Amino acid sequence: MATRTVEVDGFTWNIHDDGEGPAVVMCHGFPGLGYSFRHQSAALAAGGFRALAPDMPGYGGTGRPQAVEEYTSVAIADRLVGLLDALGIDRAVFVGHDFGAPAAWTVALRHPSRVSGLVLLAVPYTPDRLPARPTELYRKMARRHFLHLHYFQEPGVAESELDPRAREFLHRLFFALSGDYRYLDVWNHPAEGNGYLDVLPQAPDLPWGWLTEEELDTYAAAFDRTGFGGGLSWYRAYDANWIASAPYAGAAVTVPTLFVAGDRDPVLTMSGTEALDRMAAAVPDLRGVHLLAGAGHFVQMERKDEVDALLLHFVGEVGSATGSSE
Repeated sequence: MATRTVEVDGFTWNIHDDGEGPAVVMCHGFPGLGYSFRHQSAALAAGGFRALAPDMPGYGGTGRPQAVEEYTSVAIADRLVGLLDALGIDRAVFVGHDFGAPAAWTVALRHPSRVSGLVLLAVPYTPDRLPARPTELYRKMARRHFLHLHYFQEPGVAESELDPRAREFLHRLFFALSGDYRYLDVWNHPAEGNGYLDVLPQAPDLPWGWLTEEELDTYAAAFDRTGFGGGLSWYRAYDANWIASAPYAGAAVTVPTLFVAGDRDPVLTMSGTEALDRMAAAVPDLRGVHLLAGAGHFVQMERKDEVDALLLHFVGEVGSATGSSE
């Protein structure tokens, strides 16, 4: 995937930009890159669409702001709209995976006229606000067991563990959260004395059915260069995001929306089916909920053909509402 940089108000975006036609902007999560949508980018470009997959702020070749407030969903959403402006795009379908999902749905909440459709991967839309600061809740939970949401909060701690072992961490995390590993139990370990690598399972040798040595090398090279600090800033922005997103508590997403996840995704296991019910109640134009059998958290890689087909069908339905001002 070829990349190029785009400067927007002094901020550098590194983006994969392929194809011509109605625009689709794909937002990755942790620990991802624009490269995480390599399969979808190729399918969209071949199908007559413009596929845009940026390295999100803090990742890869994109800028890495220092202040955690720059990593809230509100701040990221506004940056994404600035990117549309710089590229001369009036409207786009937004796709979000993991942390990219709330970033994408916040674009739809704040700038609905710029969003012709929304695709959420792995993380269902959550209209409800936590009753207290997230870090307070995570601190209490971490008293009983290891919780990566708490472990990632102190700057420098996770970096000192993970940066020197980037490829090992990525290898083991991709496996642990995938549908290939069905017994994720990292939360059953005590927090005291444990880092993330102490609680993740060992991973089988590559290739797997959905990830090759060469693909893992691409991720590892990027994180060897940047470290994980930029990505971890999204976790450290939880409290800032809780404040910035307060105006949207309980808000409905009004744009056409599609949800796709693996039926073995730990995110869904933890949130339960009630999260899907709550999403359905808050998204009046929900075009479908697809739980792909045997897939885990990295559904766009684990089930690329099925995700490609669902995405192409959805974008084909709403894509005529996208356009360019160029």
